Amino acid sequence: MALKIRLARGGSKKRPYYHVVIADARSPRDGRFLEKVGSWNPMLAKDDAKRVELDADRIKHWIDHGAQPTDRVLRFLAEAGVATREVKSNPEKAKPGKRAQERAAEKAQKVADAAAATAE
Repeated sequence: MALKIRLARGGSKKRPYYHVVIADARSPRDGRFLEKVGSWNPMLAKDDAKRVELDADRIKHWIDHGAQPTDRVLRFLAEAGVATREVKSNPEKAKPGKRAQERAAEKAQKVADAAAATAE
């Protein structure tokens, strides 16, 4: 059985609240889980101590038994010092899109043409 440490959504509409749970990878997001090991309240300020609460001992236990954290949970675990997360870098994502590059080139061309016209 493949285990995941992942988020299960709770809370009402537009007021999210998440439980950090240990679940079978095949079960639905908000479905059956084995154990609740923490919570995340994204509505609280980032510096609030109650924003992310984790039971580090139980999480370590489940990681030792083969549970794999999702990307978001791994971020929380890295902040808490429970697990390490490799920094990901995608320089292609930071580049503007094709149309934006074309608009920037057109604008630069117009500025260059205007500068050439005033210099003459």
